[in-house]
Amino acid sequence: MEELKKVLYGEIEEFRKTGHKFVNGELNLMQFKHASGGFGVYAHKGGKEFMIRLRIPSGITNVAEMKKVYDFAKKYGLDKIHFTTRQAIQLHGLNIDEICDLMKEALDNDIYTRGAGGNYPRNVAMSPLAGVDPNEAFDVTPYGLAIGNYFLERIYTYKLPRKLKVSVSGGSDDAAHCTVQDLGFVAVNKDGKEYFEVYLGGGLGQNPKIAAKYNELIDPKDVLYYVEAMVKMFMAEGDYENRNRARVRYILDRMGEKDFLACYKKHVNEVIEKENLEIDVKAKSYDKKGIEIELEDSRLFNQKQNGLYSVYLHPIGGQLLIKDLKEILDLISNFKDIDIRLAMSEGIYFRNLNGEEAKKLLQLTENMSAKTKFEQSVSCIGVPICQIGLCNSQGTLNAVMDYFKANNGNMHVLPTVHFSGCQNSCGVHQIGSIGFTGKKKRVGDKVDECFSLFIGGAYGIGETKLGVVYGDLPAAKIPEFLLELSKTIESSNLSFNEYIISKEDEFKGLVNKYEV
Repeated sequence: MEELKKVLYGEIEEFRKTGHKFVNGELNLMQFKHASGGFGVYAHKGGKEFMIRLRIPSGITNVAEMKKVYDFAKKYGLDKIHFTTRQAIQLHGLNIDEICDLMKEALDNDIYTRGAGGNYPRNVAMSPLAGVDPNEAFDVTPYGLAIGNYFLERIYTYKLPRKLKVSVSGGSDDAAHCTVQDLGFVAVNKDGKEYFEVYLGGGLGQNPKIAAKYNELIDPKDVLYYVEAMVKMFMAEGDYENRNRARVRYILDRMGEKDFLACYKKHVNEVIEKENLEIDVKAKSYDKKGIEIELEDSRLFNQKQNGLYSVYLHPIGGQLLIKDLKEILDLISNFKDIDIRLAMSEGIYFRNLNGEEAKKLLQLTENMSAKTKFEQSVSCIGVPICQIGLCNSQGTLNAVMDYFKANNGNMHVLPTVHFSGCQNSCGVHQIGSIGFTGKKKRVGDKVDECFSLFIGGAYGIGETKLGVVYGDLPAAKIPEFLLELSKTIESSNLSFNEYIISKEDEFKGLVNKYEV
């Protein structure tokens, strides 16, 4: 990685010049975005402040690294950090010189931003409880890291049509959303052996698609052959002319599933013939002494290691206050052999805690974290920060939570709600039970912020479905709509899913009451 770091250090000053040209009006937004995305940097609306995305490998971090993130935020006067739906950390509101200085400081501490945006392989997503989940097929952690390192070592050399998203899930719950990715590997056991199922050609956003399943199980040690084959196929068959169709799923659309899978297999065979990419990995051993406790808490998860636990922290909208992060780090610095993983749900797991440590962390974070699935709703950063955002997704999420509290709404009735400020699905609204995607729409004599309502999305092996649009709702009416929906479901004595299926006409009538 030292050679890589030399290259990346050398790029930063040139990027600083590009940033100043943009700030001074010598480059337009798209010209700057073309250069900045590959550095994990995007301009805020208005073009004076910027965001930088720290590429946390498969969400795997630790106390020392989170202390550096805290130091960065403190140094640059930030009051919060943002956890993303791809297990990264975003820092917002920096000027271009602060961005470049921070990029260097991050590299000094082995934290990378290169390829966290733009036409590059993105952070490899992974099940956040990999290695400790009692229901997993096997620990996929070393494979996620191997794929991520493979990409990172070559990151500045890629010339892809657009971004490439790869995920690794530890089991059928598909916590890394493999079934809606460009390429996904799902751990399975068959006849006492470990394998990966391979999924490819999926994606969310505009023209979403559920991935096709490869017709062979693969040996986990061969995973990089299948990764490189996708890169080769994407470069050979992807659309370099039309950005709107420059994703793997459009190759699947064009070829059809049978020819698409045959084309992929051809590239796999060519890579196997020409390269030596077999990996030899070893899963981490968890030998910490456990302490069992009797405690009911929705944020507490039993690990497969006896007497050890994981605690989940979900700040509203993925926005963790710096002062809260400091308190958490002060506490867990005294805990032995713990690790930390970011989730694709905009939250963070503190793992490998004995029972006493888990109780202390739960107590400390009681008022820092959402507890019910509904409170753990997801939102992209949205307007007024995101350049391409159309609606204030974070503001709408917070308005919903405030409205429920002010009106004594029951937080236990509704499932997690997913908000995306535009059609790009950064809030993964299309695979949520309830999803909203932002749009501008004329309401009366003015153009207003509205959200299209998606219902029935889901993910999981054999369970993945894309949500169906039921109508457009004004952003200002969404809190009232969701509260009335929760009261209606509560009085029916049905679960949300049961209600949607058995009372669909009634539900459509409720949507019609609020839609525009």
